[in-house]
Amino acid sequence: MQISLAIEEQLKNASWIRRMFEEGLRLKAERGEDAVFDYSIGNPDLEPPAAVLERLKQVVNNSTPGSHGYMTNGGYMETREAVARKLRADSGLDYQAEDIFMTAGAAGACNVVLKAILNPGDEVMVMVPYFVEYRFYIANHGGVMVPIDTTEDFLPDIEAIRRAITPRTKVIMLNTPNNPTGRVYPAEILRQIEQLVSEADHPIAILSDEPYKVYTYEGKKQTDVSRIITNTIVCNSWSKSLGLPGERVGYVALSPRISGREALRKACIFTNRVLGYLNAPAIWQWVLMETASLSIDVAPYEKRRNALVSGLREAGYDVVAPDGAFYLFQKTPIADDKEFVRMLVDEGILTVPGSGFGRAGYMRLSLTIPFERIAPSIPGFRRALERVRA
Repeated sequence: MQISLAIEEQLKNASWIRRMFEEGLRLKAERGEDAVFDYSIGNPDLEPPAAVLERLKQVVNNSTPGSHGYMTNGGYMETREAVARKLRADSGLDYQAEDIFMTAGAAGACNVVLKAILNPGDEVMVMVPYFVEYRFYIANHGGVMVPIDTTEDFLPDIEAIRRAITPRTKVIMLNTPNNPTGRVYPAEILRQIEQLVSEADHPIAILSDEPYKVYTYEGKKQTDVSRIITNTIVCNSWSKSLGLPGERVGYVALSPRISGREALRKACIFTNRVLGYLNAPAIWQWVLMETASLSIDVAPYEKRRNALVSGLREAGYDVVAPDGAFYLFQKTPIADDKEFVRMLVDEGILTVPGSGFGRAGYMRLSLTIPFERIAPSIPGFRRALERVRA
């Protein structure tokens, strides 16, 4: 059976993250676990908070008849209210449970929204570098991705966004704290984006993808996007904030100020169903009714960030420490980032080339590597840099 031509083409550009993760499995089998340092995939390694696991036990042991059956398409109203309550506290806006739709993670949420609002040929702006799957999410629903280069320090370039707006511009995607750069977008940048879209001659939605919102360092905080930008649709999950990436539970939240909210509510409930997700898992919705506002302690990730930044600087790299998320987006010492990533593989170090995120000449390192594995990896980084200089 011949596969889809579109999928065949997309497979050629499939995720470098997964590719390097699978390379890591091969190397570990070949060289042993201790000889491989895997910075490739952002797979949270800290366990969920004890209160979450305790609540899960309660749900499993005390479930009532029908608690694992079908529910309304938006999810359990009690869970949606718990999310709305958290959003009201964060944003100061009057989010209601009816504005929330439980989804199969933030990835499912993004697809639900794009399916609901895109017509074929509609344009979606994405800040470069960007999470690699955005290109495919947009293509899934007939959209056209418009990459917008960020500034040298990875902030949205307001003038570049202004120049790129066309009559087909439908969505601007924001991801802050950012994957892969770890950049936290300051309030002033968000205000400039609000001013820009408010001046456009047609509605433009801001899709705010927020799985790393709790991951900020050195006392910095991510300003709530919907507090500043009127036409915001939030996509989020507990994959990172509660350490639950395998459970696939997240949500869409429509800002109370967004235009056409009632039609969007109906559309998102419908697309959540017809995309095949139906609902986020019932058991996790029961858990989150009481634990949605909790988060893991990000201090271990900040400790790893500091250790990696310090080690790379001592090895001779010019490093800019990330503001948030759990990635370091490091400039490679040669322009060919893929070649340098291959040199690191020779040292047993797995990273992801920046070209996989739309920005060549960089590499992404995930801070989900155990702390005790960072220091032993630094000599390999140093040797690769010395090979380049030689």
